[in-house]
Amino acid sequence: MSETPEQTQTNLSAPETSSESSISWTENVKSSVGNILSSWKVKAGLGVAVLLGVLVLSFFWQHMIAVVGMNSWAARSGARAIECMVRDTNNDEYVSCSALLDQQIVPLECSSSLLNIGCRVNYGTAAPNLKQLGPRAAAGFR
Repeated sequence: MSETPEQTQTNLSAPETSSESSISWTENVKSSVGNILSSWKVKAGLGVAVLLGVLVLSFFWQHMIAVVGMNSWAARSGARAIECMVRDTNNDEYVSCSALLDQQIVPLECSSSLLNIGCRVNYGTAAPNLKQLGPRAAAGFR
């Protein structure tokens, strides 16, 4: 005797979703965005905003890269980063920066290129330490 299990049919209906309301909602959003973007004033405003953003980014690009290098140098040397100039003034791809190390201001030249992030100490333009030169140096050289 072989018994076969009875097959029962289940009439499960799929839960009805409000597809009509979601379609109408997306249609409303698309049409309202389309209406906003169809105005020439909005398109011109977006174009001007993007252009200004690109110009500001390109102007401050060298400064941003130099600050990253200065902060990296300061973290490794135990110094406190002070500030960098905004642009490279002599076109050598280095921006002048400064840091405070052992109560001394250290002049740095930090790279403004992504391929060479870092700083070098600029000893050539360092101010003399007036404390070590004596009292005559503090009064000025005559």
